[in-house]
Amino acid sequence: MKLVSYKRKEKLESLRIGFMKEEKIIDVQEAYCQLKGIRSVSESILPADPTKFYKMGIPAIEIAKEIYTYSFENDLKNASLNREEVYVSTPIPEPSKIICVGKNYVEHAAEMQSEVPDYPVLFAKFPNALIGPDDEMVKSAETEKFDYEVELTVVIGKEASNVSKERALDYISGYTIGNDGTARDLQKRTPQWLQGKSLDNSTPVGPWIVTADEVGNPGDLDIRSFVNGVERQASNTSKLIFDIPYLITFISQLMTLNPGDIIMTGTPNGVGFAMDPPTFLKDGDIIALEVEKIGRMENRVREC
Repeated sequence: MKLVSYKRKEKLESLRIGFMKEEKIIDVQEAYCQLKGIRSVSESILPADPTKFYKMGIPAIEIAKEIYTYSFENDLKNASLNREEVYVSTPIPEPSKIICVGKNYVEHAAEMQSEVPDYPVLFAKFPNALIGPDDEMVKSAETEKFDYEVELTVVIGKEASNVSKERALDYISGYTIGNDGTARDLQKRTPQWLQGKSLDNSTPVGPWIVTADEVGNPGDLDIRSFVNGVERQASNTSKLIFDIPYLITFISQLMTLNPGDIIMTGTPNGVGFAMDPPTFLKDGDIIALEVEKIGRMENRVREC
């Protein structure tokens, strides 16, 4: 199931949680009310707000799956919208944590002239950086070296503290695609990377969250990026230095992970910084990212 955060273009309303059914978007809360025979949304145990929905964790995902199955057997016209009618946001607009992993593919560490790390290299982003598939990726006037990084992104589904590697995948509600937009000149002017990693509207995440059951093994997914139709990155998550179970175990030993937290797991080689000569993003460039079993996300770059 593909879960999306959306709002109708023609109405002033807050974002709502829905799922994709062919080319339609089905509103989860409205469909739940039909399923349960509820007349007022105030009686629904499922929130319409995407951030609140994901904070409910895996139980909310399971109810959404029930609705998804119901949608194939029943008419949900009152809860159905055409894709062109809506704006699709980043799936979780305000996660409590955005944890990113650097240098997590051997070839990327090499192209950045870095040693392979002994432990995961962690840094943070903040919600101000997040955009969705319908948004422009903003190149700040503060940077001349704006770069892309395709990443498999994990969504946590239940509270995780000191989780074992054997059980780590049980704590995931789904997966999405992230583009770790990076101002290389700002990133590298101090030992800390934060200032180059969390610029406003620099980090597309989306276009939806695919539930964990549909993805299966996250350790064998093809991952690619394209700039203006030309392939730049092509790898497989089997090449992660620290795989998804290890990352969840490692991070949960340092801090408690909560439902709705996201982990961006690192990018493979092929970034613009490492090209000869280095080639950075400019106004009007189209960045497309693909991750197997999840889909494709495409954003245009806009200089501000």
